[in-house]
Amino acid sequence: MRNNKTWYKFPVLFSLYIAQSVPMSFFSTVVPVIMRQENYSLESIGLLQLMKLPWILKFIWAPFVDNKSQDHKQIRKWIVMSELFYAAIIIGIGFFNLQTNFKMILVLLVIAFIASATQDIATDKFAIAILHKRERSLGNSMQSAGSFIGSLLGTGVLLLAYYYFGWQNLLFILAVFVLFAIVPLFFFKPEIQSQSVDKNRVKIQDIFLFFKDKRCSKRLWVLLFYYSGIIGVLAMLKPYLVDLGYNVKQIGFMSGIVGTSVAAGASFLSGLIIKTIGRKTSIYLFAFINVTVGVYFYFLSGITPSINQIYIGICLVWGAYGLSSVVIYTTSMDMVRKNRKGTDFTTQIVITHLSGMIIAILSGHLGTRIGYNGMFLAEIVLALIAILTLLYNYPIKIFKRHADK
Repeated sequence: MRNNKTWYKFPVLFSLYIAQSVPMSFFSTVVPVIMRQENYSLESIGLLQLMKLPWILKFIWAPFVDNKSQDHKQIRKWIVMSELFYAAIIIGIGFFNLQTNFKMILVLLVIAFIASATQDIATDKFAIAILHKRERSLGNSMQSAGSFIGSLLGTGVLLLAYYYFGWQNLLFILAVFVLFAIVPLFFFKPEIQSQSVDKNRVKIQDIFLFFKDKRCSKRLWVLLFYYSGIIGVLAMLKPYLVDLGYNVKQIGFMSGIVGTSVAAGASFLSGLIIKTIGRKTSIYLFAFINVTVGVYFYFLSGITPSINQIYIGICLVWGAYGLSSVVIYTTSMDMVRKNRKGTDFTTQIVITHLSGMIIAILSGHLGTRIGYNGMFLAEIVLALIAILTLLYNYPIKIFKRHADK
């Protein structure tokens, strides 16, 4: 029983997060490549972005999941049923042809991502419930690293596997992987204190009431700006490399494999750093690293960079993203209310996703109008604004190492 309360929870969380990440990465990055090879229009390929809507809108049904998952058995049931449904839809997609059944596949992808988003809500609540405060940084390392490794597998390995196994067989393999990933959950039975469903019922308005609290309303500015200094760089990284003369194969290796691997490694490292020096020190440290990213790429945009300088930049931006992800997840867990864990955590993370989408779009507009040099300068400014939001939330006078690990 002792093992259940210590190390085993971490591989369980890792397997659950990677289970949702691999199929998502495959559908969002590999399928567009396949479609383009099948001579689909860019307009049709652009419609694939609709499948990501459930992950933006999942806060809407997060209160329902919260109400129906009051103890370990109920939470596990939500996770398992969501994964089973997710796997079933993936298998169903395999029976349709991309060339002749695109609309049906798109509908099924949206349904699949609803199941995946639901699993994520339940898994996040599960993680918050089983992790002690001192364990949250390491637990969120599993979440972040699982997402990055899942992206690496989904975009690299599965694209290669597609050429060997074909569309239908590959989706069957993908579904089996999703099911296999939830097996460790059945060997882990922590004690999660149940709450009265009627007394503590979560309502949709609780999403907005979260920000009525002064501490939470201040937190909103951190969520909006913390990633802003690196998201624009990440969004424009591949176009920037294309304009420097690198081909698709080179960019895929440089950003998709090297960059994502660095992000996964940085995620593991981030958990250890947070546990060692504390949350407040870490969130400032990583924010200053984000400023460094903008400064470095601003320097690159003014010269003709060598391949080694490009690799340093790629490792820097992806590493910063991995570090930042874990500290945001960890501090978001600290902010949840007692009986609204899934709702509050989901709401905070959705805000970072929405902010990231806006920053990415604006970066494209800025890059077009003022060039990469001006765009990277704007990223530096946004990263500095993020530090100002930290000063508002974590004043320097309480910026100490004690009791925040």
